[in-house]
Amino acid sequence: MSDDRRKDELKIIHVAKRQLGLDDATYRDVLWVVGKVRSAADMDGYGRQRLIDHFKARGFTTTPGKKRKRAPGAPRRDRVKLMSKVEALLADMKLEWAYADGIAKRMFKIDSVRFCNGEQLHKIVAALVYQQRRRQETDHA
Repeated sequence: MSDDRRKDELKIIHVAKRQLGLDDATYRDVLWVVGKVRSAADMDGYGRQRLIDHFKARGFTTTPGKKRKRAPGAPRRDRVKLMSKVEALLADMKLEWAYADGIAKRMFKIDSVRFCNGEQLHKIVAALVYQQRRRQETDHA
Protein backbone atom coordinates (compact mmCIF):
# COMPACT_ATOMS: atom_id res chain seq x y z
CA MET A 1 0.00 0.00 0.00
CA SER A 2 1.32 3.40 -0.91
CA ASP A 3 2.30 5.96 1.67
CA ASP A 4 -0.15 8.44 0.10
CA ARG A 5 -3.07 6.08 0.64
CA ARG A 6 -2.02 5.60 4.28
CA LYS A 7 -1.90 9.37 4.79
CA ASP A 8 -5.31 9.78 3.14
CA GLU A 9 -6.84 7.11 5.38
CA LEU A 10 -5.33 8.71 8.49
CA LYS A 11 -6.80 12.07 7.43
CA ILE A 12 -10.22 10.45 6.99
CA ILE A 13 -9.96 8.86 10.44
CA HIS A 14 -9.13 12.19 12.07
CA VAL A 15 -11.93 13.96 10.21
CA ALA A 16 -14.30 11.24 11.44
CA LYS A 17 -13.06 11.74 15.00
CA ARG A 18 -13.79 15.45 14.76
CA GLN A 19 -17.14 15.00 12.96
CA LEU A 20 -18.36 12.49 15.55
CA GLY A 21 -17.21 14.77 18.38
CA LEU A 22 -14.97 12.19 20.05
CA ASP A 23 -12.69 13.41 22.80
CA ASP A 24 -9.17 11.99 22.85
CA ALA A 25 -9.83 9.38 25.55
CA THR A 26 -12.92 8.05 23.77
CA TYR A 27 -11.07 8.01 20.46
CA ARG A 28 -8.22 6.00 21.99
CA ASP A 29 -10.75 3.57 23.48
CA VAL A 30 -12.36 3.08 20.05
CA LEU A 31 -8.92 2.45 18.55
CA TRP A 32 -8.28 -0.19 21.19
CA VAL A 33 -11.64 -1.91 20.71
CA VAL A 34 -11.46 -1.93 16.90
CA GLY A 35 -7.76 -2.54 16.33
CA LYS A 36 -6.03 -3.19 19.67
CA VAL A 37 -3.83 -0.10 19.16
CA ARG A 38 -3.69 3.34 20.80
CA SER A 39 -2.77 5.21 17.60
CA ALA A 40 -4.28 4.95 14.12
CA ALA A 41 -0.76 5.29 12.74
CA ASP A 42 0.00 1.85 14.21
CA MET A 43 -2.77 0.19 12.18
CA ASP A 44 -2.28 -1.63 8.92
CA GLY A 45 -4.46 -0.94 5.87
CA TYR A 46 -7.06 -3.52 6.91
CA GLY A 47 -7.29 -2.05 10.43
CA ARG A 48 -7.64 1.51 9.15
CA GLN A 49 -10.46 0.43 6.83
CA ARG A 50 -12.23 -1.39 9.69
CA LEU A 51 -11.96 1.78 11.78
CA ILE A 52 -13.37 3.94 8.97
CA ASP A 53 -16.24 1.46 8.51
CA HIS A 54 -16.84 1.57 12.28
CA PHE A 55 -17.08 5.37 12.18
CA LYS A 56 -19.42 5.25 9.16
CA ALA A 57 -21.71 2.90 11.07
CA ARG A 58 -21.91 5.57 13.77
CA GLY A 59 -22.87 8.37 11.41
CA PHE A 60 -19.63 9.58 9.86
CA THR A 61 -20.05 10.65 6.26
CA THR A 62 -17.34 11.32 3.70
CA THR A 63 -19.63 13.09 1.25
CA PRO A 64 -17.95 16.45 0.62
CA GLY A 65 -20.01 19.61 0.66
CA LYS A 66 -23.06 18.07 2.27
CA LYS A 67 -23.80 18.87 5.86
CA ARG A 68 -25.66 16.44 8.04
CA LYS A 69 -29.15 17.61 8.74
CA ARG A 70 -30.15 17.85 12.33
CA ALA A 71 -33.52 16.84 13.62
CA PRO A 72 -36.18 19.55 13.60
CA GLY A 73 -36.00 21.50 16.83
CA ALA A 74 -32.58 20.11 17.73
CA PRO A 75 -30.04 22.74 18.80
CA ARG A 76 -27.15 23.60 16.55
CA ARG A 77 -23.86 21.96 17.45
CA ASP A 78 -22.43 25.14 19.01
CA ARG A 79 -25.41 25.37 21.38
CA VAL A 80 -25.67 21.74 22.43
CA LYS A 81 -23.48 22.19 25.52
CA LEU A 82 -25.36 25.28 26.63
CA MET A 83 -28.71 23.55 26.15
CA SER A 84 -27.41 20.59 28.15
CA LYS A 85 -26.40 22.98 30.91
CA VAL A 86 -29.86 24.57 30.87
CA GLU A 87 -31.41 21.11 31.05
CA ALA A 88 -29.17 20.10 33.97
CA LEU A 89 -29.97 23.27 35.92
CA LEU A 90 -33.70 22.83 35.34
CA ALA A 91 -33.52 19.19 36.44
CA ASP A 92 -31.53 20.11 39.56
CA MET A 93 -34.18 22.64 40.57
CA LYS A 94 -37.01 20.29 39.49
CA LEU A 95 -38.32 22.81 36.97
CA GLU A 96 -39.93 22.30 33.57
CA TRP A 97 -38.64 23.63 30.25
CA ALA A 98 -41.44 26.18 30.43
CA TYR A 99 -39.43 27.94 33.14
CA ALA A 100 -36.49 28.47 30.77
CA ASP A 101 -38.92 29.48 28.03
CA GLY A 102 -40.30 32.10 30.43
CA ILE A 103 -36.82 33.47 31.03
CA ALA A 104 -36.22 33.68 27.26
CA LYS A 105 -39.56 35.46 26.83
CA ARG A 106 -38.88 37.93 29.64
CA MET A 107 -35.25 38.67 28.77
CA PHE A 108 -35.28 38.55 24.97
CA LYS A 109 -38.93 38.50 23.82
CA ILE A 110 -38.32 35.03 22.34
CA ASP A 111 -41.03 32.40 22.78
CA SER A 112 -38.75 29.45 23.45
CA VAL A 113 -35.22 28.88 24.70
CA ARG A 114 -34.72 26.68 21.59
CA PHE A 115 -34.63 29.82 19.43
CA CYS A 116 -31.96 31.63 21.47
CA ASN A 117 -28.48 32.25 20.10
CA GLY A 118 -25.29 31.40 21.99
CA GLU A 119 -24.99 34.74 23.77
CA GLN A 120 -28.61 34.60 24.90
CA LEU A 121 -28.16 31.02 26.13
CA HIS A 122 -25.14 32.13 28.19
CA LYS A 123 -27.33 34.75 29.86
CA ILE A 124 -30.11 32.22 30.51
CA VAL A 125 -27.58 29.83 32.07
CA ALA A 126 -26.35 32.70 34.27
CA ALA A 127 -29.93 33.47 35.33
CA LEU A 128 -30.57 29.81 36.16
CA VAL A 129 -27.33 29.56 38.16
CA TYR A 130 -28.34 32.71 40.06
CA GLN A 131 -31.77 31.20 40.79
CA GLN A 132 -30.16 27.92 41.87
CA ARG A 133 -27.89 29.74 44.33
CA ARG A 134 -30.83 31.69 45.75
CA ARG A 135 -32.75 28.46 46.30
CA GLN A 136 -29.74 26.83 47.97
CA GLU A 137 -29.30 29.82 50.30
CA THR A 138 -32.95 29.72 51.38
CA ASP A 139 -32.76 25.95 51.89
CA HIS A 140 -29.75 26.31 54.20
CA ALA A 141 -31.18 29.23 56.17
